[in-house]
Amino acid sequence: MGAVMLQGTGSDVGKSVLVAGLCRAFANRGLVVRPFKPQNMSNNAAVTADGGEIGRAQALQAIAARVAPHVDMNPVLLKPQSDRTSQLVVAGRSRGTLAAGDYWRRKPDLLGEVLDAYRRLAAAADIVVVEGAGSPAEINLRRNDIANMGFARAAGVPVVLVGDIDRGGVIASLVGTRAVIDADDAAMIHGFIVNKFRGDPALFADGLTEIVARTGWRSIGVVPWLAEAALLPAEDAVALGRAAAGAGVTIAVPMLSRIANFDDFDALAHEPGVRLAMIPPGRPLPGDAALVVLPGSKATIADLAFFRAQGWDVDLAAHVRRGGRVLGICGGYQMLGRTVADPRGIEGPAETVVGLGLLPVDTVIAADKRTRPITGEIGAGIGFTGYEIHAGVTAPDAGTPPLLRFADGVADGARAQDGRIAGCYVHGLFDDPAARAHLLAPLGVVSDGFDRREAIDEALDAIATTLERALDIDALIALARTAA
Repeated sequence: MGAVMLQGTGSDVGKSVLVAGLCRAFANRGLVVRPFKPQNMSNNAAVTADGGEIGRAQALQAIAARVAPHVDMNPVLLKPQSDRTSQLVVAGRSRGTLAAGDYWRRKPDLLGEVLDAYRRLAAAADIVVVEGAGSPAEINLRRNDIANMGFARAAGVPVVLVGDIDRGGVIASLVGTRAVIDADDAAMIHGFIVNKFRGDPALFADGLTEIVARTGWRSIGVVPWLAEAALLPAEDAVALGRAAAGAGVTIAVPMLSRIANFDDFDALAHEPGVRLAMIPPGRPLPGDAALVVLPGSKATIADLAFFRAQGWDVDLAAHVRRGGRVLGICGGYQMLGRTVADPRGIEGPAETVVGLGLLPVDTVIAADKRTRPITGEIGAGIGFTGYEIHAGVTAPDAGTPPLLRFADGVADGARAQDGRIAGCYVHGLFDDPAARAHLLAPLGVVSDGFDRREAIDEALDAIATTLERALDIDALIALARTAA
């Protein structure tokens, strides 16, 4: 049938959620749907069945489309490793670490791979829903672009522009985008969506009229504030600052500078017996925490230094002396050990650093990256499902009890003899109701059995229903049919 692309007037205008909702809406109409994002930048990644990496948002959009996530859905993924470098993942596999300037020069070479991935998806779908990145109004980035208009024009995909009214200035952002992009790019845009509207949309009728008059684009609709979006995994770490605290036993998660796969903790926010505290830099770890979880990191050694710079190492030591519990996940697990070595300079300068010394393990960062779905047991008869996504090998001392055992019998992680301190490489443990209940029980918390996967699916259905009412879905389908 074709394709339609959502681009935004800026970052965080809600493109990812709208694409997910449209994927579900189209799927509910019986269409074969595939999501696609040419280039993503996020440390919140997902693992496909064949062990490839894609952005977490594209994995969610695949769920919305009722298909398995595939590496073609996000052919280029940038995972920020420092302020000026990122790991480049192409077709689900790492191609090393690049400085921003090096990547900018390589983008034209990647466009062919992006188009190949898109065409494979399009050949198997009635409709492909494409998500842009950032904004086409960032005209300083237009040359060599593969994420927005560079892709849209190369693939012949019509564009709908999304503006966020909640942040203010939506008329200026939509009209301003029309003013700064060149005429050929503007010709790719066939309509606009006003997103995140609170109140009666009839009150914005004059605003829509002005936007249409000043841009020449048609209105596809006004989307209300989608409360269900809070149940979906966030793509951008900026959302962590909005995390709801809840009430009950405090579980503290320090927000590392390169925090990765931070949706590991979303399910905890819905536990009535848990107060989830995401601790920003500059604030101490709370003294009343029952559990401190060290999250994943894209750059373990750099984030270990960051952890110490906040004084969190001192807070953590005091927490342990008080009898508190500690859990490290992936990079956080590596930090809990005695040493972390990067002899080949995978994450940065080749060096070996002293860890936090809370587990008898040592880690060596390796070039080979392990990415795969995983199942196993976290306790006798207590199964779990999750995934691995890490570069590094961690060796516990002989006799150290593991935290997990995979279905193939391989042990993973380590725990102290008294069980208060533990770590492992597996992400997604808190999403699994049985595993989460097992991890919360020592804190005196009885889990309510919240199944995040079911909640996500229900939220997608609710969002799709809202979009059917708020948007001209038939117009979007007709527009998609005009794609080259």
